[in-house]
Amino acid sequence: MVASLVISAVLALTACSRPTTLQEIRNEGVLHVITRESPSIYYEGRNGVTGYDYELAKRFANELGVELRVRVADDNTEILSVLSRDFAHIGMAGLSDQPGLDNQYRVLPTGIAAQSVVVYNRDFDRPESLGELEGQTLHLVPDSNHEHHLSDVSGYRWRVHPGIDAAGILARVESGEFPYAIVSSNELELNQVFYPKVKEAFALGNPEELAWLFPKGQDKTLITAANQFLQKLQADGTLAQLAERFYGHLEQLNYVGARTFMHHVNNRLPKYEDLFQDYADQSGMDWRLLAAIGYQESHWRPNAVSPTGVRGLMMLTRNTASYIGINNRMDAEESIQGGARYFQMVHDKIPDRIPEPDRTWFALASYNVGFGHLEDARRLTEGAGKNPDRWMDVKEFLPLLAQKEWYQKTRFGYARGHEPVLYVQNIRRYYDVLARITDRPTPDTETIAEVVNMEESTLPDGSSNDSESSGDIQASLPADLGLIPPTL
Repeated sequence: MVASLVISAVLALTACSRPTTLQEIRNEGVLHVITRESPSIYYEGRNGVTGYDYELAKRFANELGVELRVRVADDNTEILSVLSRDFAHIGMAGLSDQPGLDNQYRVLPTGIAAQSVVVYNRDFDRPESLGELEGQTLHLVPDSNHEHHLSDVSGYRWRVHPGIDAAGILARVESGEFPYAIVSSNELELNQVFYPKVKEAFALGNPEELAWLFPKGQDKTLITAANQFLQKLQADGTLAQLAERFYGHLEQLNYVGARTFMHHVNNRLPKYEDLFQDYADQSGMDWRLLAAIGYQESHWRPNAVSPTGVRGLMMLTRNTASYIGINNRMDAEESIQGGARYFQMVHDKIPDRIPEPDRTWFALASYNVGFGHLEDARRLTEGAGKNPDRWMDVKEFLPLLAQKEWYQKTRFGYARGHEPVLYVQNIRRYYDVLARITDRPTPDTETIAEVVNMEESTLPDGSSNDSESSGDIQASLPADLGLIPPTL
């Protein structure tokens, strides 16, 4: 009897001394997070890893004084499986607190609201409700927020596509392969500009906050700490600032309006025009191309700062600035000097066999997305039997780097491949406008509007014609572009 009491007391003391989840994390010095690659959650761009949820998790790990260690899953199915086995502390899956989810996981909203939306290809009839989709198939990703909206309605079918992410679904709607589908509204917002033929029909249910998921096997110490942390970020405005950084710019992805651009040409460009000319000459490039890059990067603002820490008028990373010998990224002259030097280095990496102007377009894409991702796209282009040395072919394959079924076949993995396509097109447009107005003493708003309207058909913003021929390229570029031989 005495022995059993002693054993019971020892067991009780042992149980009392077992560390909490939060203590275990601090003892190990690591917060383990599992997520998937998505522009709304986590992705690696040219300036490093970012994403709304990732930025929150990084700040939370810093608050705890531990390292953030991220495991990237193939899809939500894997994330939920890992959490069910208590192999990660937090899951970032882009899910809301749907029915039954809180029976399996602890759920913590993170401040971004989304809802399931039915989308369609605009060549098909727009449905007003699920009732109008009788006989049709709705396409969606697995383990999403969408299926619970469909279970109580009959007359139509839905099909889940393992191995395809939201970008892949939208791409198929764009092509017409999937006439109708369901995606999260935030995924649609982030990708809408890239898929102009995809239209929203109607929403299913009300907006719901997306959440982090915690294993049920954990005690509540970690989720309590995370909740307190998010409340603090909400109170001090950080949460709203992060939301604005990742979602507030979406309506500005199209080309800037003629009046805004003209205002910046008249009021900002004169401060830096001599610097663009001096350092472009040193690098052997047309100053208007360098100025166009600067406008795309920062709208010619020397104090610009991005969510990922790139800074200055040319938006240089710390590593890039150090590599090319720039000490102060916020100094306009040093930034322009660094941008010219870095672009020339990037341009020199593009194979000599690629003729101009394509070599310059590839250099711009590499400046934006990174040389490795550009090479991945060129390999995909070649594998499809198209010309990897021609921009008009490669730009068709860059967007595939945002789809899992394609990027998992590449060396450098996921990239927001639509961005370098728009980046190049934007800079080409800015350059063309600058090239046409710089010989005029006082260009006015009507002049710039006329030029922008003239270029609308040949320099698309994602919603206009995207065809391109060598003749179009040559016609839009004057022969005195420093990086293009006069024979063009």
